[in-house]
Amino acid sequence: MGPLTPTGWLGSPPAGDAVWARVEEPSSAAGMRRHAARLAGRLGFGADRLGQIQIAVTEAATNLAKHAVRGEMLVQVVRAGDDAALEILCLDRGPGMRDVPGSRLDGYSTAGTLGIGLGAIERLADHSGVHSLPRSGTVLFARFLRARGEEGAAMAPSRLPFAGLTRPIEGEEECGDAYVARVDGGTIYAMLCDGLGHGPMAARVAWEAVAAVREAALPAGPADLLERVHRRLAATRGGAVAVAAVDPGRGVVRFAGLGNVAGWIIGPDRRQGLVSVPGIAGAQARRLREQVYELPPGAAVVLHSDGLTGRWDVAGRPGLDRDPLLLAADLLREAGVRHDDRGVLAVTTAGWR
Repeated sequence: MGPLTPTGWLGSPPAGDAVWARVEEPSSAAGMRRHAARLAGRLGFGADRLGQIQIAVTEAATNLAKHAVRGEMLVQVVRAGDDAALEILCLDRGPGMRDVPGSRLDGYSTAGTLGIGLGAIERLADHSGVHSLPRSGTVLFARFLRARGEEGAAMAPSRLPFAGLTRPIEGEEECGDAYVARVDGGTIYAMLCDGLGHGPMAARVAWEAVAAVREAALPAGPADLLERVHRRLAATRGGAVAVAAVDPGRGVVRFAGLGNVAGWIIGPDRRQGLVSVPGIAGAQARRLREQVYELPPGAAVVLHSDGLTGRWDVAGRPGLDRDPLLLAADLLREAGVRHDDRGVLAVTTAGWR
């Protein structure tokens, strides 16, 4: 992969741009298809492309209902700078697939796999990915650009070294977790905020944190960005915030955190925690500190809120050498088990030095 290419800021979709739903019955496909059509229409997809998106959504939802355990689906708009894409994401907790390459072939269909629908989804999408382990579960995503073959667009797969996911606690429409990331000068800047509590007030905290980082002049140090967020949140209930600056060319990660947003460097066989200071951004803070860590070749950096438990293993983790959305989705699937807002932001660096 070539050098990192600058993009605009990519951030969490607002509540109206993301729909999560459990998919456990065949009838769920119709509802997800309607949500996808509404969001795709908002982005200006033409009739032919809209029809292809609806086919992919139907295939994905139908296969979740037939084969998955605790299947869930997300349809969302993702924006980077002036560009946007529609993404669909499927998560489940079993039974998984024993032969992922084989399941991509037309005519291959075995109970416990995504079957023939996976090949159709991959052909229709501009970019897709799947990770599955037997008796564990599957994550699948598909990304649709507004115009096929738009390789120069900011949302093209080769231009996205980061991906994030947020999900509100059940019963709320707005999520109190939010993230933002971009590439600038070969450095990937990433911020995740977990607003205190749930619902609209927590969401306001998180979006104020996002706004503070978006308005900052780059380059900037993580501690400086965290200080901007801390001041911005003074008029809110506050929250936990982590900021990372990932520099694959120099092989370093600079990090500053306040509160209990977790930060990790993930290698093929181990992970290293990134140290935050106790406190609440916007309210209580000790002296903010910026730490510098070695970034091993091909390692990933992950930030996640306490809606994800820290008890997950690096073994078999996808995305370190592929798409960061696979890594974010697999972590949310496995570790996002707490009754809380959930947010995860993943940065991958394989092939960038």
